Amino acid sequence: MSDERLLKLGLPKGSLEQATIELFRKAGWKISGGERSYFPAIDDSEIRCALMRPQEMPRYIADGTLDAGVTGRDWIVENGVELEVIADFVYSKVSRRPTRWVLAVPVDSPIRTLEDLAGKRIASEMTNFSRRYFQERGIDVHVEFSWGATEAKAAEGLVDAIVEVTETGATIRAHGLRIVADLLESNPQLVANPAAMRDPWKREKILQIERLVMGAMAAESQVGIKMNVRKQDLENVIALIPSLTAPTVAHLHPTPKLHGQEWLSVESVISEATVRGLVPRLLSAGAVGIVEYPLNKVL
Repeated sequence: MSDERLLKLGLPKGSLEQATIELFRKAGWKISGGERSYFPAIDDSEIRCALMRPQEMPRYIADGTLDAGVTGRDWIVENGVELEVIADFVYSKVSRRPTRWVLAVPVDSPIRTLEDLAGKRIASEMTNFSRRYFQERGIDVHVEFSWGATEAKAAEGLVDAIVEVTETGATIRAHGLRIVADLLESNPQLVANPAAMRDPWKREKILQIERLVMGAMAAESQVGIKMNVRKQDLENVIALIPSLTAPTVAHLHPTPKLHGQEWLSVESVISEATVRGLVPRLLSAGAVGIVEYPLNKVL
Protein backbone atom coordinates (compact mmCIF):
# COMPACT_ATOMS: atom_id res chain seq x y z
CA MET A 1 0.00 0.00 0.00
CA SER A 2 1.32 3.46 -0.89
CA ASP A 3 1.70 6.23 1.68
CA GLU A 4 -1.28 7.95 0.06
CA ARG A 5 -3.55 5.33 1.64
CA LEU A 6 -1.56 4.70 4.81
CA LEU A 7 -1.81 6.72 7.99
CA LYS A 8 1.33 6.69 10.13
CA LEU A 9 0.07 6.91 13.70
CA GLY A 10 2.14 7.38 16.86
CA LEU A 11 1.01 5.83 20.13
CA PRO A 12 2.59 6.63 23.52
CA LYS A 13 5.02 4.09 24.95
CA GLY A 14 5.35 3.90 28.71
CA SER A 15 2.85 4.79 31.40
CA LEU A 16 0.02 5.63 28.99
CA GLU A 17 0.61 2.68 26.66
CA GLN A 18 -1.88 0.15 28.04
CA ALA A 19 -4.58 2.75 28.73
CA THR A 20 -4.28 3.99 25.13
CA ILE A 21 -4.36 0.50 23.61
CA GLU A 22 -7.45 -0.35 25.68
CA LEU A 23 -9.13 2.88 24.59
CA PHE A 24 -8.46 2.07 20.93
CA ARG A 25 -9.84 -1.45 21.49
CA LYS A 26 -13.10 0.01 22.74
CA ALA A 27 -13.09 2.38 19.78
CA GLY A 28 -12.84 -0.58 17.40
CA TRP A 29 -9.12 -1.15 16.74
CA LYS A 30 -7.22 -4.13 18.11
CA ILE A 31 -3.52 -3.36 18.64
CA SER A 32 -1.20 -6.23 19.56
CA GLY A 33 2.47 -7.05 19.89
CA GLY A 34 3.54 -3.75 21.43
CA GLU A 35 5.40 -5.50 24.24
CA ARG A 36 7.76 -7.03 21.66
CA SER A 37 7.96 -4.35 19.00
CA TYR A 38 7.99 -0.61 18.49
CA PHE A 39 5.68 -1.25 15.52
CA PRO A 40 2.69 -3.18 16.89
CA ALA A 41 0.12 -4.82 14.64
CA ILE A 42 -3.28 -3.21 14.20
CA ASP A 43 -6.32 -4.77 12.53
CA ASP A 44 -6.64 -1.92 10.04
CA SER A 45 -4.60 -2.12 6.85
CA GLU A 46 -4.85 1.67 6.43
CA ILE A 47 -2.94 2.42 9.66
CA ARG A 48 0.69 1.78 10.59
CA CYS A 49 1.37 2.20 14.30
CA ALA A 50 4.61 3.28 15.95
CA LEU A 51 5.11 3.14 19.71
CA MET A 52 7.39 5.86 21.02
CA ARG A 53 7.96 7.98 24.09
CA PRO A 54 5.53 10.91 24.28
CA GLN A 55 8.54 13.16 24.97
CA GLU A 56 9.86 12.73 21.43
CA MET A 57 6.72 12.04 19.42
CA PRO A 58 5.86 15.71 18.70
CA ARG A 59 9.10 16.12 16.73
CA TYR A 60 8.33 13.15 14.50
CA ILE A 61 4.83 14.44 13.81
CA ALA A 62 6.13 17.94 13.12
CA ASP A 63 8.70 16.74 10.55
CA GLY A 64 6.20 14.43 8.81
CA THR A 65 7.75 11.11 9.85
CA LEU A 66 4.36 10.47 11.49
CA ASP A 67 1.06 11.85 10.23
CA ALA A 68 -0.63 11.95 13.64
CA GLY A 69 -0.29 10.64 17.14
CA VAL A 70 -1.44 10.61 20.73
CA THR A 71 0.96 12.50 22.96
CA GLY A 72 0.84 14.85 25.92
CA ARG A 73 0.16 18.54 25.59
CA ASP A 74 3.14 19.03 27.90
CA TRP A 75 5.58 17.46 25.43
CA ILE A 76 4.21 19.51 22.55
CA VAL A 77 4.92 22.61 24.63
CA GLU A 78 8.36 21.28 25.62
CA ASN A 79 9.36 20.60 22.00
CA GLY A 80 8.05 23.98 20.84
CA VAL A 81 6.46 22.60 17.66
CA GLU A 82 3.30 23.68 15.87
CA LEU A 83 0.85 20.80 15.44
CA GLU A 84 -2.85 20.68 14.69
CA VAL A 85 -4.77 19.62 17.80
CA ILE A 86 -7.63 17.35 16.79
CA ALA A 87 -8.99 16.42 20.21
CA ASP A 88 -8.20 16.32 23.91
CA PHE A 89 -8.17 12.77 25.26
CA VAL A 90 -8.48 13.40 29.00
CA TYR A 91 -7.17 10.22 30.58
CA SER A 92 -4.04 9.11 32.40
CA LYS A 93 -2.49 5.96 33.86
CA VAL A 94 -4.51 6.49 37.05
CA SER A 95 -7.58 8.56 36.36
CA ARG A 96 -9.71 10.44 33.88
CA ARG A 97 -8.35 13.85 34.77
CA PRO A 98 -5.51 16.08 33.57
CA THR A 99 -2.01 15.88 35.03
CA ARG A 100 -0.19 18.91 36.45
CA TRP A 101 3.39 20.08 36.17
CA VAL A 102 4.18 21.69 39.49
CA LEU A 103 7.09 23.44 41.14
CA ALA A 104 7.92 21.73 44.43
CA VAL A 105 10.46 22.28 47.19
CA PRO A 106 11.34 20.47 50.43
CA VAL A 107 8.77 21.02 53.17
CA ASP A 108 11.21 23.00 55.31
CA SER A 109 12.51 25.16 52.44
CA PRO A 110 12.23 28.95 52.92
CA ILE A 111 11.05 29.23 49.29
CA ARG A 112 7.39 30.35 49.23
CA THR A 113 7.01 32.10 45.87
CA LEU A 114 8.43 31.81 42.36
CA GLU A 115 10.44 34.99 42.96
CA ASP A 116 12.20 33.29 45.88
CA LEU A 117 13.85 30.97 43.33
CA ALA A 118 16.06 33.70 41.86
CA GLY A 119 19.60 32.31 41.61
CA LYS A 120 18.46 28.82 42.61
CA ARG A 121 18.92 25.41 40.96
CA ILE A 122 15.91 23.55 39.53
CA ALA A 123 15.81 19.99 38.17
CA SER A 124 13.22 18.80 35.64
CA GLU A 125 12.70 16.63 32.60
CA MET A 126 10.87 19.63 31.08
CA THR A 127 13.90 21.88 30.78
CA ASN A 128 12.82 23.96 27.77
CA PHE A 129 9.42 24.73 29.25
CA SER A 130 10.89 25.48 32.69
CA ARG A 131 13.51 27.87 31.29
CA ARG A 132 10.90 29.71 29.21
CA TYR A 133 8.49 29.87 32.14
CA PHE A 134 10.98 31.66 34.41
CA GLN A 135 12.49 33.79 31.63
CA GLU A 136 9.03 35.15 30.78
CA ARG A 137 8.68 36.22 34.43
CA GLY A 138 12.14 37.74 34.63
CA ILE A 139 13.37 35.29 37.25
CA ASP A 140 16.98 34.13 36.82
CA VAL A 141 17.25 30.41 37.66
CA HIS A 142 19.50 27.52 36.67
CA VAL A 143 17.52 24.63 35.14
CA GLU A 144 19.17 21.24 34.72
CA PHE A 145 17.86 18.08 33.10
CA SER A 146 16.81 15.26 35.40
CA TRP A 147 17.20 11.70 34.18
CA GLY A 148 14.82 10.38 36.83
CA ALA A 149 14.24 10.22 40.59
CA THR A 150 13.58 13.95 40.39
CA GLU A 151 11.72 14.15 43.70
CA ALA A 152 14.66 12.56 45.52
CA LYS A 153 17.05 15.23 44.24
CA ALA A 154 15.09 17.95 45.99
CA ALA A 155 14.51 15.85 49.09
CA GLU A 156 18.26 15.19 49.40
CA GLY A 157 19.22 18.81 48.81
CA LEU A 158 20.91 18.24 45.43
CA VAL A 159 18.72 20.98 43.95
CA ASP A 160 16.60 23.74 45.45
CA ALA A 161 13.41 22.85 43.61
CA ILE A 162 11.94 20.59 40.96
CA VAL A 163 9.42 20.92 38.18
CA GLU A 164 7.63 17.57 38.11
CA VAL A 165 4.41 16.02 36.87
CA THR A 166 1.74 14.79 39.26
CA GLU A 167 -1.88 13.71 39.20
CA THR A 168 -2.87 13.85 42.84
CA GLY A 169 0.23 15.30 44.53
CA ALA A 170 0.59 12.15 46.62
CA THR A 171 4.06 11.23 45.32
CA ILE A 172 5.26 14.79 45.85
CA ARG A 173 4.10 14.74 49.46
CA ALA A 174 5.46 11.22 50.04
CA HIS A 175 8.97 12.53 49.24
CA GLY A 176 8.70 15.27 51.87
CA LEU A 177 8.03 18.02 49.34
CA ARG A 178 5.40 20.71 49.07
CA ILE A 179 3.97 22.35 45.97
CA VAL A 180 4.75 26.04 45.54
CA ALA A 181 2.89 26.59 42.24
CA ASP A 182 1.08 24.84 39.41
CA LEU A 183 2.85 25.65 36.14
CA LEU A 184 1.08 23.67 33.41
CA GLU A 185 -1.95 21.41 33.07
CA SER A 186 -1.64 18.60 30.55
CA ASN A 187 -3.53 15.68 29.07
CA PRO A 188 -3.08 13.40 26.07
CA GLN A 189 -4.05 14.96 22.77
CA LEU A 190 -4.65 13.59 19.30
CA VAL A 191 -2.48 15.84 17.15
CA ALA A 192 -1.58 15.85 13.48
CA ASN A 193 0.94 17.23 11.05
CA PRO A 194 -0.70 20.18 9.25
CA ALA A 195 0.27 18.72 5.86
CA ALA A 196 -1.47 15.44 6.72
CA MET A 197 -4.64 17.38 7.57
CA ARG A 198 -4.54 19.01 4.14
CA ASP A 199 -4.64 15.56 2.53
CA PRO A 200 -8.36 14.70 2.17
CA TRP A 201 -7.95 10.95 2.77
CA LYS A 202 -5.62 11.31 5.76
CA ARG A 203 -7.80 14.03 7.25
CA GLU A 204 -10.87 11.80 7.09
CA LYS A 205 -8.97 8.88 8.62
CA ILE A 206 -7.70 11.05 11.49
CA LEU A 207 -11.19 12.42 12.11
CA GLN A 208 -12.53 8.85 12.11
CA ILE A 209 -10.08 8.01 14.90
CA GLU A 210 -11.11 11.15 16.80
CA ARG A 211 -14.84 10.38 16.57
CA LEU A 212 -14.56 6.74 17.62
CA VAL A 213 -12.06 7.27 20.45
CA MET A 214 -14.12 10.15 21.83
CA GLY A 215 -17.15 7.87 21.64
CA ALA A 216 -15.27 5.19 23.58
CA MET A 217 -14.28 7.70 26.24
CA ALA A 218 -17.86 8.96 26.54
CA ALA A 219 -19.04 5.38 27.08
CA GLU A 220 -16.66 4.66 29.95
CA SER A 221 -18.80 6.40 32.55
CA GLN A 222 -22.13 5.24 31.15
CA VAL A 223 -24.11 2.01 30.88
CA GLY A 224 -27.13 0.81 29.00
CA ILE A 225 -30.21 -0.17 30.99
CA LYS A 226 -33.37 -1.89 29.82
CA MET A 227 -36.48 -3.18 31.57
CA ASN A 228 -40.08 -4.26 31.06
CA VAL A 229 -42.98 -2.14 32.31
CA ARG A 230 -46.77 -2.43 32.32
CA LYS A 231 -48.40 0.33 30.27
CA GLN A 232 -50.12 1.81 33.33
CA ASP A 233 -46.70 2.18 35.08
CA LEU A 234 -44.84 3.60 32.08
CA GLU A 235 -44.99 7.32 32.90
CA ASN A 236 -43.92 6.75 36.52
CA VAL A 237 -40.91 4.72 35.36
CA ILE A 238 -39.87 7.12 32.59
CA ALA A 239 -40.01 10.04 35.03
CA LEU A 240 -37.19 8.36 36.97
CA ILE A 241 -34.88 7.67 34.03
CA PRO A 242 -32.26 10.21 32.90
CA SER A 243 -31.16 9.76 29.29
CA LEU A 244 -29.20 11.37 26.47
CA THR A 245 -32.43 12.39 24.70
CA ALA A 246 -35.40 10.26 25.77
CA PRO A 247 -35.77 6.58 26.66
CA THR A 248 -36.62 4.17 23.86
CA VAL A 249 -40.01 2.49 24.34
CA ALA A 250 -41.19 -0.54 22.36
CA HIS A 251 -44.19 -2.84 22.68
CA LEU A 252 -43.66 -6.44 23.77
CA HIS A 253 -45.21 -9.05 21.50
CA PRO A 254 -48.43 -10.26 23.12
CA THR A 255 -48.15 -13.80 24.45
CA PRO A 256 -50.23 -15.83 26.92
CA LYS A 257 -47.61 -15.07 29.60
CA LEU A 258 -48.69 -11.42 29.57
CA HIS A 259 -52.23 -12.42 30.63
CA GLY A 260 -53.83 -9.88 28.35
CA GLN A 261 -51.93 -6.92 29.79
CA GLU A 262 -50.03 -4.46 27.60
CA TRP A 263 -46.30 -4.50 28.42
CA LEU A 264 -43.55 -2.28 27.07
CA SER A 265 -39.76 -2.48 26.89
CA VAL A 266 -37.90 0.64 28.04
CA GLU A 267 -34.23 1.23 27.22
CA SER A 268 -31.86 4.11 27.97
CA VAL A 269 -28.20 5.14 28.42
CA ILE A 270 -27.41 6.55 31.86
CA SER A 271 -24.48 7.43 34.08
CA GLU A 272 -23.05 4.33 35.77
CA ALA A 273 -22.82 6.22 39.05
CA THR A 274 -26.63 6.61 39.18
CA VAL A 275 -27.51 2.94 38.67
CA ARG A 276 -27.24 1.71 42.24
CA GLY A 277 -29.61 4.40 43.49
CA LEU A 278 -31.94 4.21 40.50
CA VAL A 279 -32.65 0.47 40.34
CA PRO A 280 -34.55 0.19 43.66
CA ARG A 281 -36.71 3.16 42.66
CA LEU A 282 -37.45 1.61 39.26
CA LEU A 283 -38.51 -1.65 40.90
CA SER A 284 -40.81 0.23 43.26
CA ALA A 285 -42.33 2.08 40.27
CA GLY A 286 -43.23 -1.21 38.57
CA ALA A 287 -40.24 -2.06 36.37
CA VAL A 288 -39.24 -5.74 36.13
CA GLY A 289 -36.48 -7.70 34.36
CA ILE A 290 -33.98 -4.83 34.67
CA VAL A 291 -30.78 -5.48 32.72
CA GLU A 292 -27.63 -3.34 32.94
CA TYR A 293 -24.98 -3.74 30.22
CA PRO A 294 -21.62 -2.09 29.39
CA LEU A 295 -21.07 0.16 26.39
CA ASN A 296 -18.10 0.44 24.04
CA LYS A 297 -18.98 3.74 22.39
CA VAL A 298 -21.50 6.55 22.71
CA LEU A 299 -21.60 8.67 19.55
